[in-house]
Amino acid sequence: MTQVQTFLVGKGFSSRVFYWLIRSLIKLFCRIYFRLRVYGRENLPQSGAFILAPIHRSNVDTPIVSVVTNQRLRFMGKDSLWKIKPIGAVLSALGGFPVTRGTADLEALKRCLAVLSLGEPLVMFPEGTRQSGPKIHPLFDGAAYLAIKAGVPIVPVGFGGTEGVMPKGSKKILPRRCSVVVGKAIFPPSSDAGRLPRTATTDMTAELSRALQVVFDQAKLKVGQTI
Repeated sequence: MTQVQTFLVGKGFSSRVFYWLIRSLIKLFCRIYFRLRVYGRENLPQSGAFILAPIHRSNVDTPIVSVVTNQRLRFMGKDSLWKIKPIGAVLSALGGFPVTRGTADLEALKRCLAVLSLGEPLVMFPEGTRQSGPKIHPLFDGAAYLAIKAGVPIVPVGFGGTEGVMPKGSKKILPRRCSVVVGKAIFPPSSDAGRLPRTATTDMTAELSRALQVVFDQAKLKVGQTI
């Protein structure tokens, strides 16, 4: 096991119990406060690593996405949060791992690959920062690059209603009805020659963008149907 992998392992059984406890509380809160419904769980891989790629419209997207699966999900966080040891311990137990913003993109990718090599699901918001509006914004290539590099699928996730719960710039969490739609997994291309064309990452990102628009539209429609 590499040094990076050792750092990401966490604290074993106790950290997983803590994660499941917090996730259960989040799940209960989402069901009551947001009347949250999740569709398409059958599209999630039953085992092994994968990249969960949600749209990003609200600060509540991160806790809501944890409700999608019983597996512990891994998230990136800015490394300064880990400088306070109690906070860092809690974040690690909740599946977080630190990356240095700005100058450490390569290190972030290494840690993401380490997570996937350990067989754990990784959450990446391919739009990057929070966005607004009904259309998917241009995606970063990171999710596709990692999927190809690690040989794992990407699972697109759409949210309906979260933008109204906590819009960009808002500090209030409003009781709005929400839904989540999990799309079918997108598998990385393979090559008999052992080498993929340079366009493979770009093509997979484009496929992910189309899939995200579909699940985003479906999630918004589901919210309307449950009113």
